Amino acid sequence: MGSTLDLEFVRSQFPAFASPGNAGECFFDNAAGSYACQQTIEALGDFYTHTKVQPYSPGGPSTAAGEKMDRARRRWAEALGVATDEVVFGPSTSMNTYVLSEAFGQLLGPGDEVIVTNQDHEANTGSTRRMAERVGCTMLEWRTDPATGLLDIDEFASMLTERTRLVTVPHASNIVGKENDVARVCELAHAVGARAIVDGVSFVPHGIPDVGAIGADVYLFSLYKVYSVHQGVMVVRSDLMEELPNQSHFFNASLPSARMSPAGPDHAQVGCSDAVLDYIESLHHHQGGDPAASLRHACADVSERWQAHEDVLTQRLLDAVDGNEQLRLLGPATLDATPGHRCPTISVSPISMEPVDLERRLVDRGIQTTAGHFYGWRCLDGMGVDPERGALRLSFVHYTTADEVDRVVDALSDIVT
Repeated sequence: MGSTLDLEFVRSQFPAFASPGNAGECFFDNAAGSYACQQTIEALGDFYTHTKVQPYSPGGPSTAAGEKMDRARRRWAEALGVATDEVVFGPSTSMNTYVLSEAFGQLLGPGDEVIVTNQDHEANTGSTRRMAERVGCTMLEWRTDPATGLLDIDEFASMLTERTRLVTVPHASNIVGKENDVARVCELAHAVGARAIVDGVSFVPHGIPDVGAIGADVYLFSLYKVYSVHQGVMVVRSDLMEELPNQSHFFNASLPSARMSPAGPDHAQVGCSDAVLDYIESLHHHQGGDPAASLRHACADVSERWQAHEDVLTQRLLDAVDGNEQLRLLGPATLDATPGHRCPTISVSPISMEPVDLERRLVDRGIQTTAGHFYGWRCLDGMGVDPERGALRLSFVHYTTADEVDRVVDALSDIVT
């Protein structure tokens, strides 16, 4: 494992940086969706050129298309530390959580308790809340600290009872940015017989997790935020997969890859979804990694390098925001406020101007960022921020440079005084 990152090599793998349309621009809206790596772009072009037919028929392009889809599922399973049959692709994480809630709704009812948080993206909490209300479950909300936006694991432990059946929690908030101890959450939930759903959408762009080690019954994330295609990945552990009612056609009930997917898959998107893993392996080898190492090992090594690079730049931007009396930082101002990675998703509530006005001033300076509630309505509201007014979010990933962060720091200093 290492901590250095060859940023020149990294950026050479992302064609967006050479695009004339991005000349002079700094991209700080990565939490909404990252740039695609070259491997993803090439894979999509190859699939649409050579294998854009109905897959799994005998021979030729159809067989090749099916093989690409199967290979992608196998490789993502290895990367995440789970079994191949536990990997489910869907059109988006929002849709995957909706389908999942429908399935749980056929198992739960009055007397059962469901725990959600107000730190979640609405996609991971809204459908679960509606399901709980519809079937008569008791719903409990694990709330954030109004000052820090953080969740207290001891408070969660006190909420668990023998009636708890389902827990949903984000691996990291798309507003606050701090990694939650989801392994401990899953352990505590399992101790009372509950299932745990972890939303990894805001975490996985900063590190490919070992889902098997985390212990989540369900782990979800969005590939388009991880330098890949526009698909959602949902890991459903095998024992739960067998317990959940089939949500697909009746004849798909015995197919793990299909029973949680009501609609047919996007063949090209699924078949090309693992191209980002080629990028990760390439970076691992470029940085001196063992070519014979497992894909899981390569992901762990590269994730460590990503996070080490991010940490240096994150603290620089946190210091600039926290030191400005006209900006309220939403979330911890240090990397070590709690254990775990402080993702470089930095949200601020301007005091002397509207978030949309700050957004416009930054965009005018070539800094691509946005203002809004980012589907984190409940999280903002819990911190006393008007969701209608929203916040400004500055989000970056491992391909961001120190010079780009300095541009943001300087712009904030000039604009917000």
